[in-house]
Amino acid sequence: MIPTIEWQGQHVRMVDQRKLPSKVEWYICRGYKDVINAIEKMVIRGAPAIGVAAAMGLALGARSIRAKTVPDFTARFKEIGEEMFHARPTAVNLRWAIERMIGLVEKMSDHPADAIKTSLRQESEKILAEDIQINRKMGMNGQGLIPEGATILTHCNAGSLATGGYGTALGVIRAAHERGKKIQVIADETRPWLQGLRLTAFELMEDGIPVSVIADNAAGSLMRQKRIDLVITGADRIAANGDVANKIGTYQVAVLAKTHKIPFYVAAPLSTIDPTVKNGDLIPVEQRGPEEICRFGKLQVGPPGVMALNPAFDITPCKYVSAIITEKGVIKPPFRTGIKNQLGDSYSP
Repeated sequence: MIPTIEWQGQHVRMVDQRKLPSKVEWYICRGYKDVINAIEKMVIRGAPAIGVAAAMGLALGARSIRAKTVPDFTARFKEIGEEMFHARPTAVNLRWAIERMIGLVEKMSDHPADAIKTSLRQESEKILAEDIQINRKMGMNGQGLIPEGATILTHCNAGSLATGGYGTALGVIRAAHERGKKIQVIADETRPWLQGLRLTAFELMEDGIPVSVIADNAAGSLMRQKRIDLVITGADRIAANGDVANKIGTYQVAVLAKTHKIPFYVAAPLSTIDPTVKNGDLIPVEQRGPEEICRFGKLQVGPPGVMALNPAFDITPCKYVSAIITEKGVIKPPFRTGIKNQLGDSYSP
């Protein structure tokens, strides 16, 4: 698996996912603004990966602070965190990582700034390592839901490229494959960025897991033909009641699955659950530019000047979700109770 993001000396590098699968090209971040740009421009995407990137970006930002006192350092660090927070509004892992890094700075208020800077880099490395371990635990917890010989539909990319490594939805699929289950995957192309076609198919082919790609509007027909046994997706934010924000198109897949009595599973770390949001209607949905709809790369395919609606995510109500898979286990309805039990003391609606 290609590492999604990593430290390289004093810089952070991440694979430019806009260029895959044609070529593997590294995007080098020398400062925190480079990380913000990478998140905004889709160089890196996927909620867990964005959280890791934010942590590393804040460590880069801390290194650039030349404050004379620790309080001044802390104030400037929080300003950088605020800039980072606005990079993308839907994925809650971004906020989670920023709050964790700010919390570390506040705990070290009696330490010199240089020591804080060192600890911030170490913390970002810890967040990356934790994410990989969490994904592996999630995979083991979820693979029991996949029967032998299953055909699995997935939407967007929730693999190693969307995380620190291994993946959420694809982590569950990888774990089933590693257990010797003979499975195959159908990946929605996932317009407009084609993450399913470009990234999910790429990852699964690299792992030797059989995969076919379909147009986004083909899923219902395949379900009607009983050619799909279950659906697994990732998530960018999960509300306290189990409503799920994920890549645009997830909602219609979930509705189709419910209609055809096909299980619809969501795999996400606990850091993706936002107990402060009561339901999905309160989750902000990022709106992106019309050019993503009307162009393929540099090719203009729509009439010049045409308007386009381009929400990056949609909300799937919890009634369409069969189970949520986390690093602590499988949560089944009623989700509010299960989420509260798994979050424990961190549950604060």
